[in-house]
Amino acid sequence: MRASLPHWLTTATAALLIGATPASAGQQAAPAAGIAPYFTPAAAAPATPDGDGFLRRWLLLEPITKPNRSNAGFTASYVRTALTTDYFPGQFTATPHDGDTVRAAEPLRWHALDSNSFDIKLFNLAQGLGKPTYGVIFWAYTVVDSPREMRDVRMAVGSNAASIWWLNGKEAVGLFNDRRMVMDDVLSDRLTLRKGRNVIRGAVINGPGLSDFCLRFLDADGKPITALSTVLR
Repeated sequence: MRASLPHWLTTATAALLIGATPASAGQQAAPAAGIAPYFTPAAAAPATPDGDGFLRRWLLLEPITKPNRSNAGFTASYVRTALTTDYFPGQFTATPHDGDTVRAAEPLRWHALDSNSFDIKLFNLAQGLGKPTYGVIFWAYTVVDSPREMRDVRMAVGSNAASIWWLNGKEAVGLFNDRRMVMDDVLSDRLTLRKGRNVIRGAVINGPGLSDFCLRFLDADGKPITALSTVLR
């Protein structure tokens, strides 16, 4: 008799973790090895940042195809236009959930995942899902619960390649041009984390090469903030 799956592990996600892959769309891909080396399904209980403050729990959308032969053209104006274009309904307003499908040029699914490393390996996610890995835009979403109001904090982001990040509906950080992922590559101006729920949305655009990002908050003294909880709601 086949054992039942945990309530938080969908059949589709379980298949991905053991190496089964959906058909690739728009790109010929090698057989995928699954996403298990890089991610685990997000559990129901809230998560906390790792010891260095990096947020590891995210809802990640399957990549949107956006052909770019190179990353050389990722100027601020190009990236801002590309990442503020509407690709699917509720892009900046909806609250996604694990397994939700959005109607972009093709149906794309959200995946609730915990990263096995401080950087969120988007290339490996796409490869493991049998999706396009080059010339793509990835969308990310998470919610940080703060036990109190925190003023004068900074959002610290690294990404490969360019990206834009929003906190509670306002742009907080932009990373432009062709760049490799480096922790704390760009710091936001001083921000305030509200007591309770704070919504983070991000979009990463890449042409050829690897794609990943990392994000954490630093306090007024530049120290990582770990007294937060991360939820997906």
